[in-house]
Amino acid sequence: MELKGDVLIRIKDMIPRMSKSQKKIAFYIQNEYETAVFMTAAELGKETGVSESTIVRFASALGYEGYPEFQKALVECVKNKLSSVQKIDEKYGRSSQSEILTSVLNADMDKIKDTIKMMNPSAFDLTVDILLRARNVYIMGLRSNEPLAAFLHFYLNMVRPGCILLNTTSVTETFEQMIRINEEDAFVGISFPRYSMRTLKAMEFANDRRASVIAITDSAHSPMTLYSTCNLYARSDMVSIVDSLVAPLSVINAIVVALCIKAPEQIRKNLKMLESVWNDYQVYLNDEIDFIDDDPILNYSLRKQGETGETEDE
Repeated sequence: MELKGDVLIRIKDMIPRMSKSQKKIAFYIQNEYETAVFMTAAELGKETGVSESTIVRFASALGYEGYPEFQKALVECVKNKLSSVQKIDEKYGRSSQSEILTSVLNADMDKIKDTIKMMNPSAFDLTVDILLRARNVYIMGLRSNEPLAAFLHFYLNMVRPGCILLNTTSVTETFEQMIRINEEDAFVGISFPRYSMRTLKAMEFANDRRASVIAITDSAHSPMTLYSTCNLYARSDMVSIVDSLVAPLSVINAIVVALCIKAPEQIRKNLKMLESVWNDYQVYLNDEIDFIDDDPILNYSLRKQGETGETEDE
């Protein structure tokens, strides 16, 4: 029996109905399919910590007659992934650069529209409430999701204290940074396909410590939902060979705006304190261009010297 469709999609769709051992296999294949494709059932079992017979039953549960047929499907899947550059050429090869720009931007707009339809307002409200009342907020997103985590951390840190960005590549160091997390804290895990096992493990650890866990991911079938208190779904499909993160970024923008509206006095106090620090220590003078009388401050210190009649020799 030959099954049609991407084997990774079949795995993703069946994750909610899988046993704990099957989920371990599924998560490994989702993240390391280029390696798994070359493994025997025994080797895959050893790598995932399950028996060879469990691997065979996993293939059968997906609808394949046995492991060889499952492996054949995985080979085809990898071939399709590796030919993505050829697909780009087929889709955009004869397009002008401006046509490519328009096509990609329209696709991103469609993803934002889809995200609006799939967003659960109650989950969004709960996320905002959790982030407001938490003692500390731990944020984690790796690989292509790292910019999203950094963006959320940057603005959340302006809004409230106790924001911790976890960006280490070591699982051990991640747990060390989270060692004091408890029920008074919150954890935000950001992960889109290909999902990060390190982020999932951190979310599991946070859940075990009874922290409130928020997942920002692509669908209810995402493994990130296994340990989350609430889930925010955003459409994130692959555009050419890169992930489109426009919709997830818009969701994060909405979170920050909602926090500002929910606690305006707290936000105003924090921003006023930051502005005072910036002014007292001239934080931005050597880092960003500002404007006074329509002229950029490119040589602010020299201008100040000229206004006071001082020179460096004096």
